[in-house]
This record gives sequence, C-alpha cells and structure tokens, in this order.
Amino acid sequence: MAKKSSIEKNNRRRKMAKQFSARRAKLKAIVHDKKLPVEERFAASLKLAELPRNSSKTRIMNRCELTGRPHAVFRKHRLSRIALRDLGNKGLIPGLVKSSW
Repeated sequence: MAKKSSIEKNNRRRKMAKQFSARRAKLKAIVHDKKLPVEERFAASLKLAELPRNSSKTRIMNRCELTGRPHAVFRKHRLSRIALRDLGNKGLIPGLVKSSW
C-alpha cells in the first residue's frame, strides 16, 4: 500500500488540473496562434507560467485505485497488475479470464 500522503497529493493534482484546464487551454491556444502579435503571445506565455505547477495534466501520476501503487498500472481498469490479477482470479472483473494452456 502506498503512503496516504502520496495518494492524496495525486488526488489534489487531479482536482487542480480539472479546475484549471479551461484557463490553461485558452492560454495555450493564444501562445500557439501564429497570427497574433508576438507581444500578446509572450504575455500569454507569462500568464501560463504563473499558473500552479500542479495544475498541469502531466503532473498526474497513474496510480492503482485500490493500492495506490504507482507502477505497472493498466489505464483501462486503473488497477495495478497485482490488483488486477487478484480481482481476476476471484472473478470480479467481467470479461477477464486467466489464461491456461
């Protein structure tokens, strides 16, 4: 099990990224628009830099929903390989079958 502080920090990042996503997208559109004057684009890039770092979507870590494990997480189920295997063996994930040959 991961530390509670790491899990909560990641949850705060998710919430902050969702909160600032519209503002960040608007500023990025201004920065990438080549038709606008350079001064306006530069001002938008400065405003973008003033936003909190944790409001960026790339700061979010994919973590397992059950254990908080940061590595080997399947995006589709948002579970780590270990948790996915345990739940699959118990038959709690529909459509997941343990292979045997």
